[in-house]
Amino acid sequence: MDIVQAIILGIIQGLTEFLPISSTGHLRIIPALLGWNDPGAAFTAVIQFGTLVAVLLYFRKDIAAIMAAVIKGVLDRKLFHSRDAQLGWMIGAGTIPIVFFGLLLKHQIETSFRSLYVISASFILLAVMLIIAEHFTKKKIARGEKLKSLDDLSWKEIIAVSFWQCVALIPGSSRSGTTITGGLFSGMSRETAARFSFLLSLPSVFAAGILELVKEREVLMSSDIGLINLAVATVVSGVVGYASIAFLLNYLKTHTTYLFIVYRIIVGFGLLYLLNTGLLSAV
Repeated sequence: MDIVQAIILGIIQGLTEFLPISSTGHLRIIPALLGWNDPGAAFTAVIQFGTLVAVLLYFRKDIAAIMAAVIKGVLDRKLFHSRDAQLGWMIGAGTIPIVFFGLLLKHQIETSFRSLYVISASFILLAVMLIIAEHFTKKKIARGEKLKSLDDLSWKEIIAVSFWQCVALIPGSSRSGTTITGGLFSGMSRETAARFSFLLSLPSVFAAGILELVKEREVLMSSDIGLINLAVATVVSGVVGYASIAFLLNYLKTHTTYLFIVYRIIVGFGLLYLLNTGLLSAV
């Protein structure tokens, strides 16, 4: 990896981490198209620190309020004393399923799940699920039902979305894509589903990044990747990611997710074509 590749991979990570089109899938597909080596699951997990910082900065007021409420609740022995405290514990509980399945399927995530056939199928299947979720949302609106905001969420919606987040362990699915889909099925507005998706991702992205940084530190800092390249990719991903968050939240206030659905279908079937014609190797 050279510095130009690191910058390009950082841009890809920042652009695609928060849009429902899969950052991991793009970090696997684009290097393959350009003839580069697969940067690997460890590299992907670590440069997510950049987009993690982007979320922390963008939602700093919300996060500070939630953390303060949780700490106050613990000190006062009233864990659920406010809505912010409830959201904090909900996010914590919602992280448990993806941690469990992430550890259980760690080998597959780093090997067989990174097959481009798996990624192409993930692109297409989640697009189909998003279409169904959009239809579900439109029917609720047509019936005059109120879509849920963050203040309306109950444990039922949190648990449902937390299991949807687990699907994102398969490259090509997209963490924001799976959680937004789960949010729409749970009756959330599109903007609420996206906001909750970002907040829910914080603990798991942080944990995955730390785990991979410790476990693969020698590989990540080797001549093939290098500490400088890793740092550059992480910083670039954070800057681009911040802009990506702002774009998506504003976009979903007045638009559906069909733009991303069409994109996912085109990429999924395009990838299948390249694989079946031998223009790309699946591994």
